Amino acid sequence: MSSPIVIHTDQAPAALGTYSQAIRVDSLVFLSGSLGMDPQTLELVEGGIEAQAEQAFRNMEAVARAAGGSLADMVKMTVFLQDIKDFQAFNQVMARCCKPPYPARSAFQVAALPKNAAVEIEAVLAL
Repeated sequence: MSSPIVIHTDQAPAALGTYSQAIRVDSLVFLSGSLGMDPQTLELVEGGIEAQAEQAFRNMEAVARAAGGSLADMVKMTVFLQDIKDFQAFNQVMARCCKPPYPARSAFQVAALPKNAAVEIEAVLAL
């Protein structure tokens, strides 16, 4: 196993804490949780779950590109929803932002997310 490589891009929001946007180890890239934040203002985009999910996918795509891949390389995704009632709306956004074959995925309702976000998405890419 090679040494971990830190992945960073200014095209996605900077980390809000003590973590990296992504870490690459060999052909795997582990993307940290992404919120629907504007990369410049670090504020959540307006428009609820759909707008936040679309922005989170844009942010993830930017980090994936910085790692040498794209969202098409996703093999696993974990979705954290503030309200599980948003599950269907999230699925609709995912269908627009990702192409088949879709990655393996799990989704959970959580008590709270940073910045009171509606959704947070983390993923693993295989390059």
